[in-house]
Amino acid sequence: MNEASGQRDGYGAAEAAGAGEAAEDVRTEGTAEAGRTFTGAPEAPGAVSEAGRPRRDEDVAGQRVLPLVVRIERAAPPERTDALEAAALAVLTLLDAPQAAPGGEWAEAVRAWEDGRIRKVVRRARGAEWRRVLALPGLTVTHGTAEVRVHPPVPLDAWPRDLSRLQVSGTDLSDSAEPAPPAPGEPVLWVNPGLAMSAGKAMAQAGHAAQLAWWAGDEGARRAWRERGLAVAVRTAAPGDWGALAGSGLPVVRDAGFTEIEPGSRTVVADVPWLRFAFRQVPDQT
Repeated sequence: MNEASGQRDGYGAAEAAGAGEAAEDVRTEGTAEAGRTFTGAPEAPGAVSEAGRPRRDEDVAGQRVLPLVVRIERAAPPERTDALEAAALAVLTLLDAPQAAPGGEWAEAVRAWEDGRIRKVVRRARGAEWRRVLALPGLTVTHGTAEVRVHPPVPLDAWPRDLSRLQVSGTDLSDSAEPAPPAPGEPVLWVNPGLAMSAGKAMAQAGHAAQLAWWAGDEGARRAWRERGLAVAVRTAAPGDWGALAGSGLPVVRDAGFTEIEPGSRTVVADVPWLRFAFRQVPDQT
């Protein structure tokens, strides 16, 4: 699973020719019992993709990226946790949207994106930039103090102009108070407490973890999640808890380390009700 962006502090590397973007390889871990086996990329042609379908050969022209835009006004930036949760919710909202379902207007783009390396880019907008973003096809999620707009996947080398002009840097955010504990039974995306990630990178990682959680659920689990408004909490794990979480068998996002953090770093664990009891006690095999 990948994210892409344009600068080192914007979470990317391995410049893609003509794209103005950089593609970062993000590895994922999971379980076959959870619905898929997630393995590191790049993978050989014919390997199974994260979406559970045969992976095709990829060149820049065939790669797609999921754009996420966070609204950051100078006078009123969002809380960091709100922004991370809004990014996760935006990814879930797109995956569950009628437009992305078979026959929907975004179905082909989403399918092509899922068949390749899953990339996400987080950019920021304010004022007139944000208004132009709202005019493009997409879905807006408002969560607490944060607004995030998710757009259907676009070719890595052919971004819409009003998205390509947005800045990747400048997404550093903070919380004014300690976030409240997650609600009972709420899916939680646990962030590695030992990593220093900018808000933009953490938002992309939370989006990756939310996507793993969605893929890991059957239709009943997704229906129950949908009935709760796709609610998801993002919290930093206690240092003493992280090892058990990362080795529990729950889906884990593993970063390839092109930017900000070391290769192989585990960034987020997706702790969801339909998996946590089955896999919490599975020992780490890596």
